[in-house]
Amino acid sequence: MNKKAALKFVLAIGVVSFFADMTYEGSRSITGPYLAVLGASAFVVGVVSGLGELLGYGLRLVSGRLSERTQKFWPITLFGYAIQMASVPALALAGSWPVAAILMITERIGKATRNPPRDVMLSHAASEMGYGWGFGVHEALDQFGALFGPLLVWLVIAEKTQYRAAFATLLFPAIITMVLVVAARFLYPHPENLEVAAPTIEVEGLPRAFWVYFAGAALVAAGFVDFPIMAFHFQKSDAIAKSSIPIFYSVAMAVSGAGSLLFGRFFDRIGIKVLLPLTLISSAATPLVFLGGFKMALAGSALWGLGTGVHESIIPAAVARIVPAARRPSAYGLFTAGFGISWFLGSAVIGALYTISIPALVAFSVGAQLAAIPFFLRIVLINPPR
Repeated sequence: MNKKAALKFVLAIGVVSFFADMTYEGSRSITGPYLAVLGASAFVVGVVSGLGELLGYGLRLVSGRLSERTQKFWPITLFGYAIQMASVPALALAGSWPVAAILMITERIGKATRNPPRDVMLSHAASEMGYGWGFGVHEALDQFGALFGPLLVWLVIAEKTQYRAAFATLLFPAIITMVLVVAARFLYPHPENLEVAAPTIEVEGLPRAFWVYFAGAALVAAGFVDFPIMAFHFQKSDAIAKSSIPIFYSVAMAVSGAGSLLFGRFFDRIGIKVLLPLTLISSAATPLVFLGGFKMALAGSALWGLGTGVHESIIPAAVARIVPAARRPSAYGLFTAGFGISWFLGSAVIGALYTISIPALVAFSVGAQLAAIPFFLRIVLINPPR
């Protein structure tokens, strides 16, 4: 009975995420070019996207600890969604790149607020389904929303030839998101009841395996190029038509959603070792995007999407497997805070390198991601599949 209820909860939150991602990922598919049109440089785009990720991940430390201390998972989740969904259509009103940058960062703050308590609620349901499959199903719905959002943006731009009209159109999925998340709150007021209680184990701090995993994920984050920088490159180069940028993002999100389902199943079977080939494969995205023409850029965007799916599904699933249930809220907050700091620092370096040397940018990105593999190997030995 619990498994059936758990699946329904995961699907309910997945549908919320479908429309949420349609909103903010539709927006993110054009924020890089939008900032460029408003007069921002590559370095500014890198810093803004990196700062957004810094706050978007770093503030999860606060949100995670607050939700662990108060056990108010739903109120914090609802507040975060409200901030995020209001910020995206407001970009239609931005008259300069600083205003647009503030709204982009505010959107990330909203995501930071709602993600740790939402992931904890999902982890309770996923424990009954298999963590990889539970988070994978959720992420697939999430990423399919991220597929349709950029397509919607592309259609609006093709018709109206204006970024502002595209941002305004995203008001509609934003409203649907808020209606659905409020409905989910009333349908599933206590998702913690979906997890069969495990014996309580008192531990001092977080397990050693958590810190090794944390180090590897931080290196991956530092080397992972954010899509606004990729879109900025597409805007400035002649590799692809500017109107095709949202299509490339949609392709990435389709691969991300399918990869989440497939590799979520693999995670439940073989554990964290699934990250070894995935890290190697996704690191190839950067040279394909920045050094190739149309076909290579498309392939690189697809591999970038695969990497995104890994970040959003297997990473939280692995934390849930490593950390006891009572410590998950603060563990998610701490883990994603460090992830965001690394992403910010890496994005700033990548943005600066773009104006100096694209081969150096590629070397930094690939090198940082490959440096994570020894840490993932170590975590396999510390925390074998079970």
